[in-house]
Amino acid sequence: MSTTDHVTPYDRFAWSDAQVERWLARGELRRELTGYFGAAEYRALAALARRAAGVAPADRKLRVLIVPGIMGSQLGLPRTPPLPHDILWLDPLDIQLGRLAALRLPAAASVMSLGVVLFSYLRLKLYLRAQGFAVEFHDYDWRLPVSESGRALAVRLQGLRSARVALVAHSMGGLVSRAALAHPGTQHVERLVLLGTPNGGSFAAVQALRGTYAVVRKVARIAGEASAETLAAEVFNTFPSLYDLLPSGAWAGGNQLFEAAAWPKSGPQPRPALMRAALQARAHLAPADERFAVIAGVGQETVTAVTRRRDDFIYTLTRHGDGTVPVASALLAGARSVYAPVAHSELTRDARVAAAVVDLIRRGASARLPGKWVSASRARTQVSDRELRQSHTQKVDWAALTPEARRMFLENLNEPPHLRLRVPGR
Repeated sequence: MSTTDHVTPYDRFAWSDAQVERWLARGELRRELTGYFGAAEYRALAALARRAAGVAPADRKLRVLIVPGIMGSQLGLPRTPPLPHDILWLDPLDIQLGRLAALRLPAAASVMSLGVVLFSYLRLKLYLRAQGFAVEFHDYDWRLPVSESGRALAVRLQGLRSARVALVAHSMGGLVSRAALAHPGTQHVERLVLLGTPNGGSFAAVQALRGTYAVVRKVARIAGEASAETLAAEVFNTFPSLYDLLPSGAWAGGNQLFEAAAWPKSGPQPRPALMRAALQARAHLAPADERFAVIAGVGQETVTAVTRRRDDFIYTLTRHGDGTVPVASALLAGARSVYAPVAHSELTRDARVAAAVVDLIRRGASARLPGKWVSASRARTQVSDRELRQSHTQKVDWAALTPEARRMFLENLNEPPHLRLRVPGR
């Protein structure tokens, strides 16, 4: 099928962030944007956009770049105007037709980044603009190795050497930023604020490679005949970035998850060459210095350990993380840390976190969030890959869903499963 023959509504609604900001501030395309974001989100964004439109940058020599996390940038194929670009991630109609396979690496098609996922990141950008910052997004192809994405960000930063720069990076975007700061010509970056960055990795990457991660399983529900295991084995397991997120270090029990022999033999398998490359790349991330600050999410049900039991992985969940990244992984030696009782995907949308980001950019410190966190929670539970494979199994007929149901499905794509945690012995 030619890309010119398949223009979906999701392609047509792939507006630029600058255009959406103008429409929000002016009250234009209210019906379309309300359908796109939902009524409550539209009202919040429109109010922020109106505030931002009336504020000039307080310091025009300071540039703030927001670096999204994995899956936080749209990916697709370029088309010649007036046709819109062909969005593949995340276009449910294309996924239903099996076109997610076009994202596998090495790529047969010229997939490119086509802007950030606005629902996840536009609030933060508008908030910072309303506080007098000149803010831009730095979207990228999140499938690629962190080292490669970091090199591309470094090139952009080198082009901004006449300015002062602050980076606000979410999730894997923090690793991309650290990889960028390891390159010469980036010393003018004054701040790096890390929001839920898995500096020591995340067990979500293990589950994604195994086909048991909630996002992979939910995507499989709309992917025609494909199962979550098929998508993991044939598409997601080809992404070097997932291997860059594998847990390592003392908090994770060492580097055993980078050894193929440590993985169960049944189900989708990791690729040894990509594991070796990812482990070697860890040594080339910039270490923390006085410019670094960490905002770690806490109090959410998070996988904080994994063990192998016969031919299965068993995950231990506690409340010592943001739902995706354990606190022990988010912390970075040498970086100032503050803590927010906020889920991973909400770190870029929470008003308290955004206010702390403003302080950290301006002063390198913030009293809006606590600088210490000690959890008294001993509650925990365990779940296996085998049990997770029983979740999100029913296929979804996308055409039969109402517009509101479709929007809610996409908004909740990153929502992890909620399991009941108990205190041992009770």
